[in-house]
Amino acid sequence: MYSVSRKIVGRSRPQLKLVTLWSTSSRCSIIQRPYATTRTAPLDLTSLDRKWRRTAMRSDRLGEGTHIRSQTDNGTALKQDHVRSVDDRLYILSMFPYPSGNLHLGHLRVYTIADVIARFHRLQGRGVLLPMGWDAFGLPAENAAIERGIDPAVWTRDNIARMKEQLESMNGSFDWSREFATCDPEFYKHTQKIFLLLYKHGLVSQRKATVNWDPVDNTVLANEQVDSDGRSWRSGAKIVQRELEQWFFHITKFKESLLRDLERLGQDDAWPERVLALQKNWLGRTDGAYYEFPVHSEDKTIESHKLKIYTTRPETIYAAQFVALSPHSPLVQQLAQKDARLRDFVERVKDLPPDSTEGYLIPQLAATNSLSFVEDASESKLGLLPVYVAPYVRGDYETGAIMGVPAHDSRDFAFWQRHCPEIPLKYVVSPISDGSTIGMNGPYLGEGYLTSIAGPLHTMPSNAAAKRVVSQIKDASNLAESNTKWKIRDWLISRQRYWGTPIPIIHCHTCGPQPVPDDQLPVRLPNVDAHWENGRVGNPLESATDWVNTSCPKCHGPAKRDTDTMDTFVDSSWYYMRFPDPHNSEAPISEAAAKTYLPVDIYVGGVEHAILHLLYARFIYKAVMGILYPEIGVTSKEGESLSSPLDFSGEPFKRLITQGMVHGKTYTDPDSGRFLKPDEVDLSNPSKPKVVASGKTATVTFEKMSKSKHNGVDPTTFIAKYGSDATRAHILFQAPVSEVLNWDEHKISGITRWLRRVYAFVQKIQMPQNESGAEFDGKAYFNRLVERRQKMDKKSAARWDADVEVWRATQNTIISVTNALDKVYPLNTAVSSLMSLTNKLIEQEDALDVVKYEATLRLIQMMAPITPAFAEECWSILKPGSGSIFTQGQHSWPVPDGSLQYLGSSRIECAVKVNGSLRCVVEIPTKPDGMEDGSPEFVKWITEEILKSEEAQTMLTGKPDIRKAIKAFAVKGGQLVNYVVPKNE
Repeated sequence: MYSVSRKIVGRSRPQLKLVTLWSTSSRCSIIQRPYATTRTAPLDLTSLDRKWRRTAMRSDRLGEGTHIRSQTDNGTALKQDHVRSVDDRLYILSMFPYPSGNLHLGHLRVYTIADVIARFHRLQGRGVLLPMGWDAFGLPAENAAIERGIDPAVWTRDNIARMKEQLESMNGSFDWSREFATCDPEFYKHTQKIFLLLYKHGLVSQRKATVNWDPVDNTVLANEQVDSDGRSWRSGAKIVQRELEQWFFHITKFKESLLRDLERLGQDDAWPERVLALQKNWLGRTDGAYYEFPVHSEDKTIESHKLKIYTTRPETIYAAQFVALSPHSPLVQQLAQKDARLRDFVERVKDLPPDSTEGYLIPQLAATNSLSFVEDASESKLGLLPVYVAPYVRGDYETGAIMGVPAHDSRDFAFWQRHCPEIPLKYVVSPISDGSTIGMNGPYLGEGYLTSIAGPLHTMPSNAAAKRVVSQIKDASNLAESNTKWKIRDWLISRQRYWGTPIPIIHCHTCGPQPVPDDQLPVRLPNVDAHWENGRVGNPLESATDWVNTSCPKCHGPAKRDTDTMDTFVDSSWYYMRFPDPHNSEAPISEAAAKTYLPVDIYVGGVEHAILHLLYARFIYKAVMGILYPEIGVTSKEGESLSSPLDFSGEPFKRLITQGMVHGKTYTDPDSGRFLKPDEVDLSNPSKPKVVASGKTATVTFEKMSKSKHNGVDPTTFIAKYGSDATRAHILFQAPVSEVLNWDEHKISGITRWLRRVYAFVQKIQMPQNESGAEFDGKAYFNRLVERRQKMDKKSAARWDADVEVWRATQNTIISVTNALDKVYPLNTAVSSLMSLTNKLIEQEDALDVVKYEATLRLIQMMAPITPAFAEECWSILKPGSGSIFTQGQHSWPVPDGSLQYLGSSRIECAVKVNGSLRCVVEIPTKPDGMEDGSPEFVKWITEEILKSEEAQTMLTGKPDIRKAIKAFAVKGGQLVNYVVPKNE
């Protein structure tokens, strides 16, 4: 249904040879190309896009593409590459899009990043898998079908065709031979197989559950799909509670491994710390304890009993100074019947905020710390604890009672400061290893070492002490119990809607729920055109009687199909397994394909998917691979097998790259605050936009793109105007990958100006003649001539110095750009470094032609991942007849040649940070003699030198503006400078 289309790279061309060491050969001469003396041809980037896309499509038709096609063998689809080892392969994947009908700039950013990384690694000689598909099931298609009266499959198919055309316009190098949509029966057949695999192994069950019902979309929502106001994340409707039979995936059985293996994902910054923290918090493991505090009244009017208290910091019981009860606790309600003042207090605090510090001291009531029953910790030492009623204690959390530890809890501290400010805090945990409390003021919330009030446990690490304290109290009085709690719950996957994967279960009154036999998969969605044509809501599967009514696979009696479909998160939890083996009809992925390509090497996507999608994908990978191919997850002794899928330690994504959102320029009326439409703003002077109606200066901000703010940008319109390559470079240059990108169309002029300069330089450069066919050896060239430098005449010395400047800049740029592309997050600095090299090439007019030519070749090679069509055009001029710059099998990425040791260091690369974030890398002179790092003189000098760079002016004089920095820290002689700029600048 979804055909393979064009690729921009992939032509098989003649082998490329670089030039010889020209300066040492008597046969060296310069060939003047006939067109080099003619007027420079104008650069038309959109025409280059079309030209090289046509070339790529023609190469694909002739079978000259660089991507080796999929070969089907016994139902599997593995890429046959007998030359490369598995270590030379790289699986790069961007989170696949939902086919809403139009790409937005967020899509363009993530797919540009993924494509640049893929092209870079291909140029280094690796075999890269960069597939693309469609996350095609979901409510939007179903809602659109109801509104338009058409089958959601039709709406989805049309959107895919349109979005695929948009994707192809970005000069991506996606492998379309592996394309699929999750709504294809050939795909969801395997989603159903995975369901039944988990069902067979006890990881799926159906049970009654109180669920979140969306009355607008008429479906169930998981807890994480309901916002803090109790509204649906999609429709915005107020959620109501219903009890329904629901299907659950038992993700909780994998909670230990899901938490344990986060530590491995954090090694070498493979996953961002923020994502790891979100995953850890969502799993929510808490090692705490229940304590029982005996409570009694001095006047015996209240019957003695025990208060059960839960704490996540058991070791802080030594520092408990009061007990607090929720106004809703049963004990408080009981006491309020006899205490009018308490009754009035309980009534009054109903509407107080949860952080209120108000409290009511219950007279004649006291609590005994359960630690008092432990030897060496008597009641006389600990004292009786006052008992308060406090509205900050939640009645719906645990027991509705807490032990107040003001020295180690901020809420307890605020409460204690209001009610007993004269009583000093009791610290039991100190950050100092000897347990000293000198200088401690206010609550200390971290881990540490126990202080002297812990007696025999003095100086013990607090984590270890927590277990010891609970054990001691339990042994002495049985008033303590260790407890581990998890926030994560089983994954509710049932959805009462049509456009999703049907659940492959048949319900029989005699036999109960029965799995659909394998030879009857997939269970296809029935045709329900009448439902859409009549604009009905609800789940049409329930009324599709011909589809629902079937026979039991076990007793062959009458039975009914399950009418729920699966949460679309199920599709995206395993789709990455399918790309390496997309045509396998027998299994989701073969063992050979799994061993060859999994896990994904680099996964690129938005941080908004940091919790649910990634957590579900990790669970499904561990469960499915742990059942099908458990040896892949063995990380202990060689040959040892897993005793259970729960022990599988594999992870689906080795490295995770999360990119920031794209914000659009937003104009508002300074008087009313109303968002202005494009035709309501006068942009004749972009730096001073005017409100057309009033003539006043419009307020400019950058905000998340939305129709209501009139700040959306159509990527295809932008590409049609400026060309794909300029758009790609603009996306990368404007911000580091992980940060928000404030989209400003006017700033692309810097990119197009840079590309024009490179193009003009390429057209004018003189091409040396290579008679020997040897490669240019920069190390040998500069090593041979460095000793002759002192004997050169003035003209030769000037040429030598120019050669050195060009080649040093080239070698440093190779290092910096390679580093940026390897790390991914500082991709903006790669563009900055390439701009600096361009400037150096143009400035050094005295440099030998061969040096400039060789440097230009390397410049174009480094530009190729970012601006592929532009690089192809320049390469065809510099190396006519040599084939594509992306020809597979050639190591076309430049590497340092070892010549830097002969080139001195008259200039250095300066990494410029603003508020800790890397903004660009520019080349500046070495620090003048006598200037000290960090001195005001040095900061002024380095700022002036930085701003001599055109790209630095673009990046560092708007928002933020380093000239308005309140501090600047320059180190390593200017190799790094960090400007502290106020946020409002």
